[in-house]
Amino acid sequence: MSQALTAIGVALESLAVTHPHRPALTFGNRTLTRAELESRTNRLARAYLAQGLRPDTMVTIALPNGIEFVEATVAVWKAGAIPQPVSHHMPPVEREGIIDLAQPSLLIGIDDPSGEGVPALPPGFEPAAAIPDGPLQPHVARSLKAPTSGGSTGRPKLIVAGEEASAEALQIYAAFARMQPDGVHLATGPLHHNGPFIFAMAALATGCHVVVMPRFDASESLRLVEQRGVDWMYAVPTMMSRIWRLDPAERLGYDLTSLRVVFHTAAPCPVWLKQAWIDWLGPERILELYSGTEAQAVTLIDGAEWLAHRGSVGRPVVGEIEIRGADGTRPAPGQVGTVWMRRGPSAATTYHYVGSRARAGEDGWETLGDMGSVDAEGYLYLADRDTDMLLVGGSNVYPAEVEAALAEHPAVIDSCVIGIAHTDLGQVPHALVHLSEDVSDDALGRHLAERLSPYKHPRSFERVNRPLRDDAGKIRRSALADRPGRR
Repeated sequence: MSQALTAIGVALESLAVTHPHRPALTFGNRTLTRAELESRTNRLARAYLAQGLRPDTMVTIALPNGIEFVEATVAVWKAGAIPQPVSHHMPPVEREGIIDLAQPSLLIGIDDPSGEGVPALPPGFEPAAAIPDGPLQPHVARSLKAPTSGGSTGRPKLIVAGEEASAEALQIYAAFARMQPDGVHLATGPLHHNGPFIFAMAALATGCHVVVMPRFDASESLRLVEQRGVDWMYAVPTMMSRIWRLDPAERLGYDLTSLRVVFHTAAPCPVWLKQAWIDWLGPERILELYSGTEAQAVTLIDGAEWLAHRGSVGRPVVGEIEIRGADGTRPAPGQVGTVWMRRGPSAATTYHYVGSRARAGEDGWETLGDMGSVDAEGYLYLADRDTDMLLVGGSNVYPAEVEAALAEHPAVIDSCVIGIAHTDLGQVPHALVHLSEDVSDDALGRHLAERLSPYKHPRSFERVNRPLRDDAGKIRRSALADRPGRR
């Protein structure tokens, strides 16, 4: 075990010994106490080791949200390995690519194993009752996690955390996010995504009662806040929009007095939506974080700061950020360029990729491809990914800006703006819109005319009757653009 670091299993054991009967984990009508979670995950860890799990290797976890997912993750840490979560809906061909990259010693939640020679356990696996449930020998794995990312290209890669699998690593995340020991955490997003994963596990390691939703539902999230006394809720702008668009009588009918922090991340939040939530709950309850899974740098901003810097995602609280133009020079404050980040000139790396390479410069600087600007006080404002940016007759158009403007229309549930080839202009914007009622192209155009310059307007609209983003608020823009007839 690494010196001076506490194994996650040791921290959870201590919580279970101190207050064994406090709730640790709830999913639907089932709740596990701290003692029950401790006992079950100890037996599960031993069963995994018996099945072939090897310490310091990755373990692929393909389970839906629920108690089983959390137990599997905790048991993997207790056995000294690295959880590598993937969507349980992932097609076998895509999953095979991930398994090939991860080279796991065990597959969990997979009943049609793709990796030849890799032991696999199906969903619902239960260890034999005779397996001891006492604490295991403490082990701190070499990495905390290894989530996947397809990025804008769609090619899979693993983002292997540079920090070791220690209780201290999880507790740092909890401190950033203003979690309190013995609080109640509402896990709203898919746990195989990095944000929902790391903050749910950080809450667990801090002694919080973690309430897991099977998938996000706006009404159900507010009901759970009231029923369970939730004080900390994870959200992405898509979730915030769905909650806000509930009938006001329903939205305002829940008792949310326990809710201390609404923590949002993963995508830029439209200014109007952020303002609406601040007006509703108060600025002290709204907290936003910007970072990548790679965590080279982190910004944080609460609602009060945001009111003084509308549209910002904050200033760095970890690492450094600078904006660079296409020629590598630093533009004036307020001008858009590529966002570059680093932990520090001599800091250790925060991650490494498997299956990809970092976009790196000198002295530890890296970029994830985000575009943005920094004001004179150092506050960061995001624009879009450079891979998503459209060049319309020589002018830059950022889809996120157009989508934010469309989102202000009361009938627009969601939208996605992509580029379509144009013989004269090179590219023109095309908007896919998910509507709650019929709205004409002309009406959408008039709405945008009050908010955006004409060259940013979509030249065409396409109606869809399904969500454009997943439950984590992510959208695969390149996949939508590549569909037949859109090139």
